Amino acid sequence: MSQVAIPAPAAVAAPTPQAAPAAPAAAPKIELPPDKEWLPEGTSTAITKEKWSGSVRQVVLGATAADGGTRTKTVTIGGETAMPFMDFEGAMPYKPVVAIEIKDRRPDDWSELLNKQWGDAMNDPGDWAKAAEAAGADMLMLTLSLTDAEGNPNTPEKAVAAVKKVLAATGLPLAVFGPGQAEIDNTLMVPISDATKGERLLLGLCEDKNYRTIVASAMANGHVVNARTAMDVNLAKQLNILINDMGLPLDRIVMDPTTGALGYGFEYGYSVMERLRLAALQGDSMTQMPMLVTPGEECWKTKESKVGDDVPAEWGDWLERGITWETLTSVMLIESGADVVVLRHPESVRRTHQAIKDLMNVEG
Repeated sequence: MSQVAIPAPAAVAAPTPQAAPAAPAAAPKIELPPDKEWLPEGTSTAITKEKWSGSVRQVVLGATAADGGTRTKTVTIGGETAMPFMDFEGAMPYKPVVAIEIKDRRPDDWSELLNKQWGDAMNDPGDWAKAAEAAGADMLMLTLSLTDAEGNPNTPEKAVAAVKKVLAATGLPLAVFGPGQAEIDNTLMVPISDATKGERLLLGLCEDKNYRTIVASAMANGHVVNARTAMDVNLAKQLNILINDMGLPLDRIVMDPTTGALGYGFEYGYSVMERLRLAALQGDSMTQMPMLVTPGEECWKTKESKVGDDVPAEWGDWLERGITWETLTSVMLIESGADVVVLRHPESVRRTHQAIKDLMNVEG
């Protein structure tokens, strides 16, 4: 049997190497024309200025020995003839006042961060007042508790004793606010007013439910009242009218239009304060009182300030978050027209003081 020859496979030619593709040519650089001055050299633009016919009344808080009190200093608020820090339109003769809130006893519901900051000083209103003065307060606000540490109702005797401790411990002007319930506020505030005649305290809370009692006591003892309303221009003006109708001079009334913390209704409060200040500058006599607000109380009861654990990492450091919240709120309220801001943390006080210096272009 013959064998079949198997043809050899045809040789395969090796591929011819291809040249690498050429790099794309660089886009031609677009030459921009040189900048041109759009106004002739030396041109200046005039700033449009508002002209105001009214001004904010000046109110003095605290009284030295020369005026029948025991304070070593007083603070004067108000006097503005223009919107805040618009010094090219008018005057802002007194810088905003930064007050620190203290209590008549260690509070049950303050943030752990505040408890840690103030420490044992919170156990005595006199010690707390000294610590607050050392922390840079311009004045103090003492708020009375509804009950004592054992849960018993607060009494006029205890309230008066706490106020006298604070007055003895510091020479700063003092505001004293009740627990915030009209009937109890009257029960506590009248004896305090009588016991501190001549000190020119700022007494609160003076609201539509109890203003008659507190105003009558303030008139008899030479004090100033803090007129608090909900966030409403007309309500604030109406309460001022009612208080003045009783005979209290307008330069012994401070408006407290209330506020919310940043992110908690703050924008509406800002708008109300701004409109009150605009009305004052336009000549509305019953809105020409300085304003006090309490951003410390509002900010330190938000969950962002009170909660340190089990929160998103994006919330950042707990302490810094709380201080920033309080500082931002207070500075913006000052820019809306606040003459007194009441704070709780010393670092917020320091930062707010620095912001005021920057806004007023004050050295130091």
